[in-house]
Amino acid sequence: MATPVELVREKLDIVEFLKGYLTLSSSGKNFKGLCPFHREKTPSFMVSPERQSWRCFGCSLGGDVFSFVMRYENVEFGEALRLLAEKTGVELKRVSPAEYKLTGILYDLNSAAKEFFKEQLKGAKTTAAYLKERGLKDETIQEFEIGWAPSDQEALTMHLLNKGHQPDDIVRAGLSIRNERGLHFDRFRGRVMFPIHNHLGKVVGFTGRILPSLDTGQMGKYVNSPETSIFNKSRILYGFFKSKEHVREKGWAFLVEGQMDFLMSWQSGVKNVVACSGTALTADHLRALRRLTDKLTLSFDTDEAGWQAGERAIDLAEGSDFEVKVVILHGVKDPAEAAAADPKKLLEAVGNAQPAMKLYFERYLLASPAGLPASPAGGPAAGANYATREHLRGLRSVLSKIKNIASPVTQSFWLKELARVTGLSEKVLMDEAQRTESTSSSSNQTVQSDAASSQQPKRISRWELLSQKVLSHALRNGTFDKVQEEHLYSDYPKILTLLREGKRTSGDGALDELLDIVILGEAFTADEDPDRVQDELQKEYVREKRKEITEMVKEAERSGDDKVLQEALQALHHLPQAP
Repeated sequence: MATPVELVREKLDIVEFLKGYLTLSSSGKNFKGLCPFHREKTPSFMVSPERQSWRCFGCSLGGDVFSFVMRYENVEFGEALRLLAEKTGVELKRVSPAEYKLTGILYDLNSAAKEFFKEQLKGAKTTAAYLKERGLKDETIQEFEIGWAPSDQEALTMHLLNKGHQPDDIVRAGLSIRNERGLHFDRFRGRVMFPIHNHLGKVVGFTGRILPSLDTGQMGKYVNSPETSIFNKSRILYGFFKSKEHVREKGWAFLVEGQMDFLMSWQSGVKNVVACSGTALTADHLRALRRLTDKLTLSFDTDEAGWQAGERAIDLAEGSDFEVKVVILHGVKDPAEAAAADPKKLLEAVGNAQPAMKLYFERYLLASPAGLPASPAGGPAAGANYATREHLRGLRSVLSKIKNIASPVTQSFWLKELARVTGLSEKVLMDEAQRTESTSSSSNQTVQSDAASSQQPKRISRWELLSQKVLSHALRNGTFDKVQEEHLYSDYPKILTLLREGKRTSGDGALDELLDIVILGEAFTADEDPDRVQDELQKEYVREKRKEITEMVKEAERSGDDKVLQEALQALHHLPQAP
């Protein structure tokens, strides 16, 4: 019996699937487009219908449809399999009952709960009036599947039990709570329900907002689903499944604090918006965003608590090599209020966002601007005497922020700006910075290293690159007899043999990956002179062999091995001359 992975591969056409993510154009037998994993202006991303594989010749990433989904959506293999199985109609429940019991049933339960809450909203006039009062339009409510959890103790639990679900599974999904007496009651009661979708669009949890008329002050305004095997609030950005293409298109993301801020921003036309849900910005959130952009615009509540949360987010993002700007809102608390008052004002404020470091200057060095809370230390006025302890604290705060920035170039820019604003020399500021420990840099290293490793192109030697090109030319022109096998790098003579025999697979995963590179590389050889590339390969071969033999000579001389020395000298003498 075929495995789920094999069934998905049989049913799925990689070209048609990737067209849902990328713009692809025909290139001979293959298709090409701009790589989604690194920035480029000339297409180097190739897709092979024949091999059902993809390869980027700019960053050297490649693989099959599963590896594309895993990298693009930032998910593990299991979740990629579930997404593709759903698209192809492969039933995972029957194929893998153990896996379904572990996670698949949680998706089903959350989906059923979402439909239940949506249905309940239809008859909840008070709740509908509240949502309208907050400024939400019917189409926004429907698009993001907002619902209503009735006040009954067991409304959802009984609904799910009647559908055949088990009590333990409902508890495990975070939808029901079991008390000490073993009785079950709904986690969400009397609340507006915001489904939380993962980055693939599947519901994994909820945020419930108490209806103001039911708020006695004895319960939290917001209740979130607990962490489960499918829901980790530190990894999921609210609304990202809808906005990710807009983020990619715009080249930057607008980060807000909660669901209403997201929804009202989206409704106002800011489609490249994302929101944290029940937690502060995390390194995992930034990893997800980094695949699409390295530019972030933040908005946070205009009070001291909001500033502190925003400052932590700025420091985390700038320490992870994001370019960060901040939106200043005047006369309103948050983006939701701004959008409700006048959507155009929100768009204008977002468009006028200021560099985060500029706001640090204004908060800690100058008088705080309108819309920004004053510094706890009372921020010194322009031209202040930085010898005083109060003013020195403000200066050190700014220096710590500059130290936290990942880019040395950006650091240098802001240090020069700080020297200009304060009238102090850069040397004095640098000396002071050496004595000042950044309060936030220690928490900002993980994303930077992970993002760098995922974004940096895989480096290959020139010898290997030329071997790939020579074989691609030979495949394109049918000139395998011209290829000097001994000049090819490492395993490429084996690839030459496979190609001469008309084979397009070897049964060896590593060799098949090299075959992919050579076959898809045909599209990039049309404008090159094959004879020139062949000559370049011979030169590189001679250069590499000369280096190798020279090292052998040196080692033989060090060890006093005359036999090896003579053999190495003879090999060096017989080395062919480069053309």
